[in-house]
Amino acid sequence: MLQPDAILPHLAANRTKKSAKPVDPLVEFKPTILAALAAIIGCGLYFSVPEEPSHNFFVGLITLAGALALAARFSPESRKRVSRLMGITALVLLIGAAFAWRAQSHTLAHHADREGVDSYRDAVSVEGWLEAIERSGSGRTRLLIRTTLRDDAGARRNRIRVLGDPGEVYPGDPIRIRAVLAPPRPAAVPGGYDFAFHAAFSDIGATGFAVETAVPGPAIGQDRMVRRLVRLRASLSSHIRQRMAPRPGGLAAALLTGDRAHIAPRDVDALRQSGLGHVLAISGMHMALLAGGVFFAVRLCLSGFSAWARRHDAAMPAAWVALAFAAGYLVMSGAGIPTQRAFIMTVSVLGAVLLRRRALSLHTLAIAVLAVLAIQPQAVITPGFQMSFSAASALIVVARLWQARRQTGAGRGAFSQVRLFVSGLGTTSLVAGSATAGFAAFHFHRIASWGLAGNLLVMPIFSLIVMPAGVIGLVLIPLGLDALPFAVMEAGLGVMLDLAAQVAAWPGALRPVVAAPGLVLGLFAAGFVLTLLVRGPARMVGGVVMLAAGLSWVVLPQPNLLISDTGVVLARDASGEWVASDRRRSRFAARVFLEARGEPGLRPARWAARCDGLGCGAEIEGVRLTVLERLDDWATDCARADLIITRLTVSPRIASQCRAELIDADTLARRGSQTLRLENGSIRSWRSARPRNRNRPWSG
Repeated sequence: MLQPDAILPHLAANRTKKSAKPVDPLVEFKPTILAALAAIIGCGLYFSVPEEPSHNFFVGLITLAGALALAARFSPESRKRVSRLMGITALVLLIGAAFAWRAQSHTLAHHADREGVDSYRDAVSVEGWLEAIERSGSGRTRLLIRTTLRDDAGARRNRIRVLGDPGEVYPGDPIRIRAVLAPPRPAAVPGGYDFAFHAAFSDIGATGFAVETAVPGPAIGQDRMVRRLVRLRASLSSHIRQRMAPRPGGLAAALLTGDRAHIAPRDVDALRQSGLGHVLAISGMHMALLAGGVFFAVRLCLSGFSAWARRHDAAMPAAWVALAFAAGYLVMSGAGIPTQRAFIMTVSVLGAVLLRRRALSLHTLAIAVLAVLAIQPQAVITPGFQMSFSAASALIVVARLWQARRQTGAGRGAFSQVRLFVSGLGTTSLVAGSATAGFAAFHFHRIASWGLAGNLLVMPIFSLIVMPAGVIGLVLIPLGLDALPFAVMEAGLGVMLDLAAQVAAWPGALRPVVAAPGLVLGLFAAGFVLTLLVRGPARMVGGVVMLAAGLSWVVLPQPNLLISDTGVVLARDASGEWVASDRRRSRFAARVFLEARGEPGLRPARWAARCDGLGCGAEIEGVRLTVLERLDDWATDCARADLIITRLTVSPRIASQCRAELIDADTLARRGSQTLRLENGSIRSWRSARPRNRNRPWSG
């Protein structure tokens, strides 16, 4: 798929000064690239280790880095290669430790004194101001409220997200609503999406559902400037939607203002199944197209003044105007994390233009990586970060070969230019899609089989008609002359949605993929980096590493038993069919678990177990499983079963008398849902959503 942060550096070619430094013939190890890799390693390690690193850990890394640096400095001339390796290792350790420390301080700042609000079954009154009206995955209206919560420690600024009806309250207005609240939920299944982790970094202290329609709240004195921007954004979204039919209008509002609450769910599904989900999921694409379009439009206009253009570089003022538009979009779109990341990338590229450096380089990309991780260290584990920068880096490497080809044999006729554009678009889509496919499959457990075809059909319309018309329409809104450009945008969006729906209807458009552990992703990422940085035949080493990651992904055994945090059992029986002990409770956990097993949309059958008044029993892969409702015949159940599951709390004294493995209410409350792999009468693997040996600020 075409990634947003890859578009602008691919387009922003400018006059550059050739570097006088020789290029390493084997590995491209510039200091900035090395620093970016060290930052990724440092942040990634911080968020993956089970225990919170102590200060001694950071002091030890810095001491080791200093010792290696000194050893490299005073090593004999005959050991030049060894000293260089020690120097590189020292640099990686030092920068990695610095970014790991930054990740820790950032995490502790967001998790300190944030215990979340829990009103249990009683509704409470929430007051604040409405920051955004969103749409949940199921299509329900969701309100993001910025409020001041009070507890024993005093007032705390926070956000609350609730399902509810905004009534006559609009974004930016004071709001009062009664809602049942709870702390953000952790991962529903082991290895699943941890909403509590990401909510903390967004300052979301509670989620829930409203019990009545929202009403205007008391006047609020704080956040006046932010509220004005939110109102302006909401009014722009409303104006754009009024200019168009509902379907293209909702998508146009998302493209230009970041307001995705009005997109039809069927259009969302069609875009994702056709490989065009990046249009919705990563709003940075819109900034990249906007800034790139403005840059080239201004540069073209200024180049028309031949007398001025002979004395000045038209790229300089064009870059400043593009930066201004990018900053305006950042503010107008709500400054979400993907948009912040795209803005940093845009600043890096346009900054290179202003400094007369090569914009299309891994050096510029490395600066963007360092800036993003310095501001948002948690971005390193998000799919947006991984997919955006993997696509951008792959396009930069391929662009070098592309530019060399243009210099040696590109034609100048009209037909040659059209052929060049079509082949360039196809190459861009193929490279970006290939670079992001592994990361997308790991995070979303699916691959859009016809993504290349979808991008080839839709992206010319999107890049050449939809976004340029949208930008012109935004500029002309104050003059009241936006009707024509928005009509053009509406027509382009209509064709785009129709094409996406057709591609999504092709056989096998969306192929499910089983989940893989984080080590597989780390191995795949290492091979990907080697493929980009290593030169010559040695580049095949990276391909071998990526292939090893793919093979391990396929052959690693998968769990065949889920025990949800409410005690519902989901297992694969002897016939290979998925069965559930309760098809009404824990449906979300069951859905997430089955998606991770590569079977999305599957409804498990009813568990055909042997039941009596005390509970039910069955045998899965030779393991005798018992689900107890009462403990009246505890001794017999312990003697017959290998694994006992109950929603009751069993005292440690009674549990110690049982030879069977036990999962009771206390275990589920402390450790969340469990996944197990049963094979040949034994438990081969066991994972918890909240592992016993994991002590991190977000683990609860």
